[in-house]
Amino acid sequence: MATFFLPFTLSLLITLSLTSSATGTTPKTSNPNPIKLGTEKLSHFQFYWNDIQSGPNPTSISIVKPPPTTTSATGFGTVNMIDNPLTDKPDNNSQILGRAQGFYGLSSQEEIGLLMAMNFVFTTGRYNGSTLTVLGRNAVLQKVREMPVIGGTGLFRFARGYVQASTYTLNMQTRDAIVKYNVYVLHY
Repeated sequence: MATFFLPFTLSLLITLSLTSSATGTTPKTSNPNPIKLGTEKLSHFQFYWNDIQSGPNPTSISIVKPPPTTTSATGFGTVNMIDNPLTDKPDNNSQILGRAQGFYGLSSQEEIGLLMAMNFVFTTGRYNGSTLTVLGRNAVLQKVREMPVIGGTGLFRFARGYVQASTYTLNMQTRDAIVKYNVYVLHY
């Protein structure tokens, strides 16, 4: 049956694609009005990303550890899932503006370098209910690291831009960190 189904399906798809291009028909959208985006603007703001791995309520937990036979000094292969508070000051007890939700993985064998995939979910103020998505490389030991903003929702729909991260504090024993994020984003 499988030997009949695959050639039949391929033949049908080829016939349909040739018929559609031969007749000159193109698919039509159900909404004839295009999206009205308005004027594009640049927003700049900052907050503090609180990565808490210690204590009774960590906001960053290791979900993948490298095999015990791996002896990487950089932690290569480790992956953490995060739900980190975003605060207006570099203090865990300051006002929470939102959460950073996603994960980061130690992706370099030669330096402490992270692959970061996270959403900034804003829960207060002007951007309440909106998100920004960041996906990029974070070379942790550099003073300032730049990562791209690849999209967003709500007020940040169609967003693009970049963030600059700089470590404010890092406790090498607990691995807790506070990182200042400057966000530069184009949106409508």
